[in-house]
Amino acid sequence: MIVHPETTLKRGRGRSAQAGLEEAIGLAGAIDLDIVHTRIVRVSRINPATFLGEGIVAELKAEIEESEAGIAIVDTTLSPVQQRNLEKAWNCKVIDRTGLILEIFGARARTREGRLQVDLAALNYQRTRLVRSWTHLERQRGGAGFLGGPGESQLELDRRRIDERIVRLERDLEDVKRTRSLHREARKRVPYPVVALVGYTNAGKSTLFNRLTAAHVVARDQLFATLDPTMRVVKLPSRRHVILSDTVGFISELPTQLVAAFRATLEEVLEADVILHVRDIADPESDLQNSDVRKVLAELGITAEDSRLIEVLNKVDLLDVEERDRIAQQAVRADASVVVSALTGEGEGDLLAAIDRRISRSEEVVRFAVDASNGAAIAWLYENGNVLDRRDEGETANIAVGLEPADRARFERRFADALH
Repeated sequence: MIVHPETTLKRGRGRSAQAGLEEAIGLAGAIDLDIVHTRIVRVSRINPATFLGEGIVAELKAEIEESEAGIAIVDTTLSPVQQRNLEKAWNCKVIDRTGLILEIFGARARTREGRLQVDLAALNYQRTRLVRSWTHLERQRGGAGFLGGPGESQLELDRRRIDERIVRLERDLEDVKRTRSLHREARKRVPYPVVALVGYTNAGKSTLFNRLTAAHVVARDQLFATLDPTMRVVKLPSRRHVILSDTVGFISELPTQLVAAFRATLEEVLEADVILHVRDIADPESDLQNSDVRKVLAELGITAEDSRLIEVLNKVDLLDVEERDRIAQQAVRADASVVVSALTGEGEGDLLAAIDRRISRSEEVVRFAVDASNGAAIAWLYENGNVLDRRDEGETANIAVGLEPADRARFERRFADALH
């Protein structure tokens, strides 16, 4: 059962209650829960004990019993006291929005870093709700050695075990972050520019990633289908290579502590040379979703004026002709927007060209006089740079090429003997 409380504050934000409920249904579906009943309830005053009013709590109890729901998802942030009181009143497990998102994170995390981040966020969340059976903690408990000794209550033992586990996880995460930093340094020495996909969850980032890379990463009509960054090398029209990175989707009311917990994952975005903000332009809530993503990016220090941002208006195949024309004109005026359909491939070439142009802004045009017989050096320039002009004079090839400063240094170091 899913309960979506519509508070006065939420009504003032402009997001419809129905859209909020549908998003909650999508979240629950992301971990394969069977939805037996849903309900939107208006909350004029938050009850400190149960969040919802006594009358609504009683009504929902009857609906839960009638639908035989084993779990009640309340699509808001509940205090530990409110969560416990609702469980007692409804005689079933209650999960709030934060707990549900953590469950999704736990189901989707694949890399060691992702799992560590999930466990740390889960335990910090769990600690405030001592002691309840929560999936991640259950997996960590095991069967043996959990009972306390004489004089130590189960509550005290759980708290101590959680604190010890948090300390270990934080230590492990520091090790992983150091390793990740080394990997980033190694990638800078390659070096290929990094293009990061960001956007609201289910905006089509993974489908676009597949389209651009012909890779087979998870791409389903499911919220939070991607958690850990997936990276592939993509060749642009100029023949230069970039690393395309697919990241976890943002969502409205994403708890701040979860953004912090996954900051290491989002570091790929912070260091990206180009940031593709993928939007589901066919969604009625598209503008509000855009606002949510922009807010999270701003918390990471990436403002709307950031020159690295390209807005990718996705799913135009779902619009009628008149709306498609309007969106296309809007993109032309914005200059930093591209209209695409990740599903059909429409606009793929325009997007790659836009990435090419954005990366070339940091290039410098250099003219090299290269030994014409040195095919490796000439091929390297064509492969890694944007060759603008070539004039062969006897045994010398005069090549004008656009290169990143790091690429220029790498070429001059590697092929010093081939330069005249």
